[in-house]
Amino acid sequence: MNWTPTRAAALALLLCVLQGCSPALNWRSVLLPDAGITITLPCKPDYATRTVELAGAPAELSMSGCDADGATFAVSHAALGDPALAGAALRHWRAAVLAHLGPGAAGSAVDAPYAPRGVLPLPESVRTVVQGRRADGSTVYAQGVWFAHAQGPQLRLYHAVVYTGTPRPELAEQFFAGLVLP
Repeated sequence: MNWTPTRAAALALLLCVLQGCSPALNWRSVLLPDAGITITLPCKPDYATRTVELAGAPAELSMSGCDADGATFAVSHAALGDPALAGAALRHWRAAVLAHLGPGAAGSAVDAPYAPRGVLPLPESVRTVVQGRRADGSTVYAQGVWFAHAQGPQLRLYHAVVYTGTPRPELAEQFFAGLVLP
């Protein structure tokens, strides 16, 4: 085959489209040193921290996320004082996220086990796909994962999510593939 510059550019564009890249999605690895995880985001992240309740105990929740190409990408994490509460805390966290998506969201959620390398084998480590409503009443699709990881004597809980206005599973696949534990 004769590779002309035009043919090579067309092939490069096709490969880019197949890999989910676009000018609006500039994927980059971001180390979250206090979380013990490297994440891949398609935009420069913002960071925030707040105190929340997880399984009846206060927890310092740190969040990293950004908006790009009509989607919101976010990763949250918190240390858990009592490792015996890991399952209950993950269940509580998932229920809180689904409740935020409006009435009926929990009933429409579809779960699958989530167990990449380094994740503790808990039944509550799940990947969830759900359709809900934003505060303004518009439809939102959420694909999220909840999981736990032991870092020495400490147990850390994580939640990663992609929110979109239309189903875009390819974005979630790329985002979740970029969650790397040590």
